[in-house]
Amino acid sequence: MEIPFTVITNTVQETEQIGSTLADTLLENSRLPRFIALYGDLGVGKTAFVRGFTQKIAPRTGVRSPTFTLVNEYRGGIIPVFHFDMYRITGEDDLYSIGFDDYLATNAFCLAEWCENIPFAVPDRHLSVIIRKSDSARPDQRFIEITVHPDGKGDAGTC
Repeated sequence: MEIPFTVITNTVQETEQIGSTLADTLLENSRLPRFIALYGDLGVGKTAFVRGFTQKIAPRTGVRSPTFTLVNEYRGGIIPVFHFDMYRITGEDDLYSIGFDDYLATNAFCLAEWCENIPFAVPDRHLSVIIRKSDSARPDQRFIEITVHPDGKGDAGTC
């Protein structure tokens, strides 16, 4: 996968496959950021994307939304994956209470849904994944855009 990358998916399985492909890309290229900020409306497929990503890293892992736990840890694979749900996060105190900085200090992949709620906490060096419903009549069609932000200064980069 070349980043930046845009694609239209037509099923949940295709959205999961894009997540899996991104995991392959990150495993092959250690220069890319390990923090992935996911953006999109409720029910758009952010967790499906994370499921595809995580199952590539830890195939026997059952991925579920961390809506009530705020973070799910998947340690059964090559590299740990930490999956955050920032929907109910309102400030830095909330992030501190879940040990967000401690997670970021690891060599793990950190995937965070609802990063529009925590713009102050997204690392400068990150990947952004924007998932939107398509304007087509197909209810499962999604537009996915993946961009790398190599240092947080200025425009997104290319890898």
